[in-house]
Amino acid sequence: MHIQDSHWSSASAVAAAGTVGTAAGNGREDAARTAPLRVDAQRNLEHVLRAAREVFGELGYGAPMEDVARRARVGVGTVYRRFPSKDVLVRRIAEEETSRLTDQARAALGQEDEPWSALSRFLRTSVASGAGRLLPPQVLRVGVVEEETEGPGAAPVDGARLPQQWTPSATELRLVAQRPAPEPDDVGTTTLLEVVGQLVERARAAGELRPDVTVSDVLLVIATAAPSLPDAAQQAAASARLLDILLEGLRSRPA
Repeated sequence: MHIQDSHWSSASAVAAAGTVGTAAGNGREDAARTAPLRVDAQRNLEHVLRAAREVFGELGYGAPMEDVARRARVGVGTVYRRFPSKDVLVRRIAEEETSRLTDQARAALGQEDEPWSALSRFLRTSVASGAGRLLPPQVLRVGVVEEETEGPGAAPVDGARLPQQWTPSATELRLVAQRPAPEPDDVGTTTLLEVVGQLVERARAAGELRPDVTVSDVLLVIATAAPSLPDAAQQAAASARLLDILLEGLRSRPA
């Protein structure tokens, strides 16, 4: 896994530093997404997005746009015509991967009756898809705090609202995002944390998950068990083996 927070932060700072520039960039991005594309332009876009997922998955979000262009076998100008800044491309990839993980978590919730089966299915599907290598840093930039609560629906901590069905004890460790409130780009992140939180709480309530395991731990498992290796077969075998070991570490054990 190569999640390079400093590179992500510097890229995100481009958007934060200039409101006008960001608005213009977002406007161009929205227009680019909705405008119909010629067949060759659509093909180039698909090549760029696939290449970006591969390059960022292997090298982290700090990889230069030139690497993406080379992998896509297009000129770097073609990349910039679709994505006017690296920040825009990084956000696009991170949003897609966060959405994919959320869909995988929802599928596990809806299709598995057994809490542990649902959680392990989500982990296996997510690791196999390689999404852990593209988790945006804010998903993992979390803190664990001890907070007094008064039952379900307790007030959000630092702007991160937990799923309503959670019924934590008075001193349960709570997962919170460090940012004071979700920003527009963080809406997908908040949804992912909530859906995965439901998987975690179900397995914990059934006594199948260690009581100290948090949503943060589960996401770290996804990131850790998705190594980037040059040989696809070796990568798949290593991921499966590592995930089996990590799953055993998550399970509760009789006293």
